[in-house]
Amino acid sequence: MHMQPRCFSDHLGLNEGYALVLALLAALSLVGCDQPASDAPPASAAHAAPAVETITVQPEPVTITESLSGRTTPYLIAEVRPQVGGIIQARQFQEGALVEAGDVLYRIDARLYEADFASAKAALAQAQATLELTRLTAERYEDLLGSKSVSQQEHDDADAAYRQAQAAVAVAEAALQRARINLDYTQVTAPISGRIGRSSVTAGALVTTNQSEALAVVQQLDPIYVDLSQSSASLLRARKRFMHDLPPDDIGVDVHLTLEDGTAYDPIGRLELAEVTVSQDTGSVALRAVFPNPDGILLPGMFVRATIDLGRLDEAVMVPAQALSRDNQGNPQVMVLGDDDRVVQRPLGQVELIGKRWLVHDGLRLGERVIVSGLQHIRPGMVVRAQGEPAPQPIGPATAALVGE
Repeated sequence: MHMQPRCFSDHLGLNEGYALVLALLAALSLVGCDQPASDAPPASAAHAAPAVETITVQPEPVTITESLSGRTTPYLIAEVRPQVGGIIQARQFQEGALVEAGDVLYRIDARLYEADFASAKAALAQAQATLELTRLTAERYEDLLGSKSVSQQEHDDADAAYRQAQAAVAVAEAALQRARINLDYTQVTAPISGRIGRSSVTAGALVTTNQSEALAVVQQLDPIYVDLSQSSASLLRARKRFMHDLPPDDIGVDVHLTLEDGTAYDPIGRLELAEVTVSQDTGSVALRAVFPNPDGILLPGMFVRATIDLGRLDEAVMVPAQALSRDNQGNPQVMVLGDDDRVVQRPLGQVELIGKRWLVHDGLRLGERVIVSGLQHIRPGMVVRAQGEPAPQPIGPATAALVGE
């Protein structure tokens, strides 16, 4: 019997045919994915290492300074007050002028004190005359006592009268000296040399002995003091680092001054005093520097900024402020680039912020590369590309300013 061949579609169902076709198309697509396209980027370009900038750790000389705020105060100051009472007859100075110690500033009506002086002088003359009379009597009685012409009692009375006359003369001399002093006090003189301020009284005013209100104030302004305040921790660091070889009576630190308008004051001052007591309220120590003031530029009460030279480090390790970060415990750290260009997280020891850079006391070795930019795109162990590292500059002296605490 002759049999007709069956069609493929007759042998398989319609759905089964569709499934076979889809399977073949999926296989072809997988084979096509395994073949790289000619225009696809290489894998190394798609995952390029992030670029960072570094600096090479090398020692450099740094002069450490600290900036502190302060105010000027007079080197000497004296309030002029009358030592005797009376009416002011004249003021004999120009307000704001320079005066010398001993210059007459005021004249007080001296007539009563002249009369007291004359009376005391007369009393002294009277006492001296009495002394002479009793001396002669005592000497005569001394001669008569040997011949029994006077009794012992009469001799003793004459000797006692003589001694009383001596004491009376001493009292009269003291009274005369006091009267002379009071008479001299009617001329009120400058106790120190300096610049005198305004007068609180005029001619005709009544003044009293040692009154509370000063007639005027004299201030010596050359040299002049600058009073500063420094934290006790900063002072301890400075003493340990630079001042341990100095004698206790010589702090030995130069001070530079900046005025309120931002201009530098040319004469260099000297740190003269560091208080031995720390303020319990502020935790700071009072410092005092002395400055020459020949032109009178510095006036009492001026606000100034003082820069103290704390010393010099010949081999300091400095890193930019942006290179340093801190871990969860607040410990300082930097990212260092290893020999294989892998990022290494390096914990640091003691660091100190000086201006816009960190002074690193320990934790870095010379020649290491510290990452200073691109830190937000890297993590420890990652391979990076160092680029844009500044060319090494010749080492020269630098000046760094400590941030005031």
